[in-house]
Amino acid sequence: MATLELTIEEVSAQPARRGRRLGLLFWFAIGWMTLVFALAIFADLLPLPSPTEMDMLDRRAPFSLEHWLGTDGLGRDELARLIYGARISLIVGLCAPVIGLTIGGALGLLAGYFRGRFETFVVGSMDVLLAFPPLILALAVTAYLGQSIFYLTCILGVLGIPAFMRVARAATLSLARREFVIAAQALGATHARILLRELLPNVLLPLLAFFLLGVAVTIVAEGALSFLGLGVPPPISSWGSMIGEGRESLDVAPRLAFLPAIAMFLSVLSFNLVGDTMRALTDPRQGAL
Repeated sequence: MATLELTIEEVSAQPARRGRRLGLLFWFAIGWMTLVFALAIFADLLPLPSPTEMDMLDRRAPFSLEHWLGTDGLGRDELARLIYGARISLIVGLCAPVIGLTIGGALGLLAGYFRGRFETFVVGSMDVLLAFPPLILALAVTAYLGQSIFYLTCILGVLGIPAFMRVARAATLSLARREFVIAAQALGATHARILLRELLPNVLLPLLAFFLLGVAVTIVAEGALSFLGLGVPPPISSWGSMIGEGRESLDVAPRLAFLPAIAMFLSVLSFNLVGDTMRALTDPRQGAL
C-alpha cells in the first residue's frame, strides 16, 4: 500500500517537476522572444526615424540621444534598421517553417500510416530533395525570378519539408499500431477519420515542438543568404543583410556587424531553448513510469 501511495505521489508531482525544470533560461528565452515580437509588430508606432533615410554627413555616428545605437555606413539609424530588420527575419523565419510543417507533416503522416509503395516514394523524394544543394537552388530561383521576400520564404520552406516529413513519419510509425488506433479500425472507422481524429492530434505535438527549432534554423539560413546577397532586396534590411553591410566597417565601426549578430544569436538561442523544452515536455518517453 505504501508503494502504491508513493507511486501516486510521484505521478502527481510530475507536473511540478516539469515546471521547475523550465528554469531561468527558458523564461529568459520567452522574455526575449516577447520583446522582439513586440518591437517588430509595433515598429510603426515607435518614435523611430525611417530605417531607409540616409544622411551622408552623419555616417557611422557613435551612440547619441538622437541615434541610440549610432548610424550605419550610409547614415541610417541603426536602431530603426535593427527593429525593422527583426520584422523581416521573423516573417521569413515563421512563414517558411509553416510551409514545411504543412506539406512535410501531411506527407509524413500519410507515409507512416499507409506504408508500402507510397512510403517508399515519399521517402525517396525527400532524399532527392535533401541531396540537392540548397545554395544552388537559391541561386537558381533568385537568378530566374529575382529577389523578394516571397521567393526567399518559398525556397526555405521547400528545403524544410524533408525534416518535417521525417518527424511526422517517425511519430506516426510509433502510433499507428497503438491500441486506440487498432480499436478505431475494429469499430469500422475510415482512414480519414483515423488520420484526422486519432493520429493527427498526437503527431501535431512533436511537430509543433520541432517547428520552433525550425524557426531558429530558418532565421540563420535567411541571414546567411542575405549575407551572400541572395536575401531580401535593398533598401529592405534584415539582420543577415545588416551583418553583410557591417563587415565593410569592421575596422572603424565593428558594432554595425556585431549588433545584428547579437540580436540574431539571442533570437536563435531563445527559439532553440523553447523548442528543446517543448520537445522534452511532449516526448511520451519523458512521462514513462
